[in-house]
Amino acid sequence: MIQLRNISFSPPDITDDEINEVVDTLRSGWITTGPKTKYFENQIAEFCNTSKAVCLNSATAAMEMTLRLLGIGPGDEVITCAYTYSASASVITHVGAKVVLVDSGKDSFHIDYDRINDAITEKTKAIIPVDIGGVMCDYDKIFQAVENKKHLFNPSNDFQKAFGRVIILADAAHSIGATYKGKISGEAADFTSFSFHAVKNITTAEGGAVTWKDIDGLDNEEIYKQYMLLSLHGQSKDAFAKTNLGAWEYDIVAPNYKCNMTDIMASLGIAQLRRYPGTLSRRKEIIEKYDELLSGLDVTPMKHYDDIYRSSGHLYLLRLNGKDEAFRNEVITKMAEKGVATNVHYKPLPMHTAYKNLGFKMEDYPNSFDMYKNEITLPLHALLADEEVEHVVSSVKMVMNKF
Repeated sequence: MIQLRNISFSPPDITDDEINEVVDTLRSGWITTGPKTKYFENQIAEFCNTSKAVCLNSATAAMEMTLRLLGIGPGDEVITCAYTYSASASVITHVGAKVVLVDSGKDSFHIDYDRINDAITEKTKAIIPVDIGGVMCDYDKIFQAVENKKHLFNPSNDFQKAFGRVIILADAAHSIGATYKGKISGEAADFTSFSFHAVKNITTAEGGAVTWKDIDGLDNEEIYKQYMLLSLHGQSKDAFAKTNLGAWEYDIVAPNYKCNMTDIMASLGIAQLRRYPGTLSRRKEIIEKYDELLSGLDVTPMKHYDDIYRSSGHLYLLRLNGKDEAFRNEVITKMAEKGVATNVHYKPLPMHTAYKNLGFKMEDYPNSFDMYKNEITLPLHALLADEEVEHVVSSVKMVMNKF
């Protein structure tokens, strides 16, 4: 038996591999966007079965820059799910478009696929579905909804004309390494945004990336170039390119944004991605152990693995059947007293002041509220020992049995 300590919710998993990779970068004399970032981009593209990838400083930036790449802005509408973190919707407001929220499905953490049809209008330019907990959405159903309403699509630029339909930008902050019908996250949607935040399966401390499918009529190198311009002030050369002899000259082609990834960040990601198959395997073991130990309790865990889906195992979402917010919150407090950190994923967007001010009302999203009111997220990370998983479950049982 190991000596049990306080169990953190999701600490970063940093080994000597990451430390050595970062030290190598520090010693190289090149710490901002440079060779390590480019190498990490290539590794992500290879991992996701895509031609290219772009690394930025967050998944939020990846989504926003993609909307800007697509020319989405004022007068346009973008659909996302009410059951998500703010970033999925805030990027829509950043570009001046209208946020359109769709409820989650009945007893589901994912968007209601049937209601996507009803939400698509002549103004809809994109959908941002959310791969929650590491489980990918049903992209066949999303693409079907888009095809059903293809006749309504009004492209406003050549990029949108190349698609000829509403564009699907996956918020895959949770799902790198997950699969849906044999497709790995990154190749299922038109564009896919990943997060490498400190609590994610792969971390660069902060950071993110975007991948995309090959698009008929559009050149991948040109798409990559546009991301570079969007993410570095519209500057025609990055700092690394300017180090070539006599190559100081550059142009600013547009007054753009600043959200590039650095080589220090990329160094962490390179080592993390190298170790990722083992991380995914360990997360699966932990999920299966949780499922087994909780099987006799009146709870419903999110299903992570079946014939269609293979999760990245990012979060262990658990519903306390028949319970309400007050009960769930008391469980969280009592678990903390036992040294177990838990969380809630998510407080639906219409419950937050920012989205109330945009006119959203929680009563219009009953499924999302039902999922939220009794959801608790248990610790899940590759550093958890089996004995710690057992302690978490025994704590859940002890706390729930006292009510």
